[in-house]
Amino acid sequence: MNDDYYDLLGVSREASTEEIKKAYRKLARTLHPDVNPDPEAAEKFKRVSQAYETLSHADKRRQYDMGGGPGMGGFPGGGGGFDFNDIFDMFAGASGMRGRSQGPVPRQRRGGDVLRRVKIDLRDVVFGTEEEVSFRTAVLCERCTGSCCEPGTSPTRCTACNGSGHVQRVAQSLLGQMVTMAPCPTCEGHGDVIESPCTGCSGHGRTVSERTVTVRIPSGVENGTRIQLRGEGETGEAGGPSGDLFVELAVRDHEMFDRDGDDLVTTIAVPMTTAALGTTIPMDTFDGEQELDIRPGVQPGEEITLKGLGVTPLRRERRGDLRVVLDVDVPTSLSEEERELLEQFAALRGDETTRRSKGQRGPFAKLRERLRDL
Repeated sequence: MNDDYYDLLGVSREASTEEIKKAYRKLARTLHPDVNPDPEAAEKFKRVSQAYETLSHADKRRQYDMGGGPGMGGFPGGGGGFDFNDIFDMFAGASGMRGRSQGPVPRQRRGGDVLRRVKIDLRDVVFGTEEEVSFRTAVLCERCTGSCCEPGTSPTRCTACNGSGHVQRVAQSLLGQMVTMAPCPTCEGHGDVIESPCTGCSGHGRTVSERTVTVRIPSGVENGTRIQLRGEGETGEAGGPSGDLFVELAVRDHEMFDRDGDDLVTTIAVPMTTAALGTTIPMDTFDGEQELDIRPGVQPGEEITLKGLGVTPLRRERRGDLRVVLDVDVPTSLSEEERELLEQFAALRGDETTRRSKGQRGPFAKLRERLRDL
């Protein structure tokens, strides 16, 4: 096809070599067969590449401008000396392994993280505690200490790739002969070969064992809090760095206290007479036995606050309070003697009672009589 090379690349005839190169790179990103499978795009890519091959060389460009015509520079791969490095630079991942040819792949890999759930009591939330967490995980092989080799031996350089970890592969494509890089199948990209794998870990540098880690749990934690212990998780392969241990906390319900923020809350029932007369009663708390002063005439639902007996918040020293909600217990059944005594008490206070002697008229009967007299 008699294409105008300048038009194909979208540059003027006065364009510099750098401008021509930049235009070609831009077109190659959309027309390259590894990116665009359209056959028409592949055909256009051939013509664009031929144009770049001609115009990027001073002598060939001069001959073209003097009337040499299209095709002067030949097609890439056909002996014209076309350099594919520009394409590889743009399509490092698409062409295979160019972006990974910097060196062998290390055997060491980071170990995985471990998650364990631990149940604690509300007392542990108030004061903090320590818990031992046991779990089965990968640990460093004691026989080879992570080298993956039998004691007294060591890895040897891979002769298939000469220690580089990768090999070249040559393939034919629409563009001609393509050279790509791939992991060495002999050493799996590591660059060395373990001829005598450790019998204790089968050449992995780690074994499976039971571990126990002591975890410090600070005060003020909440249900679902996760504590991270760096480097206490699974040991990495071939002596690689260890993962982390995450401990997720679950707080058990307490039979007496509930948590409300930094405060502890509890409800106690007091007899009606105690609420009226007032008293001092002993009360068990996480800080030992405390005296609870109930003033005379306390009402149902009132709170008594014991300062500084609650939860210590995370990263702070001041503790919350213990709030005691009073539930006045009104008797649901009375003996005859208890009823008489309460009625006497009501009479002394001038409180009206609904209990009447036999034949005694109630207040509504008296009211009806007064209305009739009007």
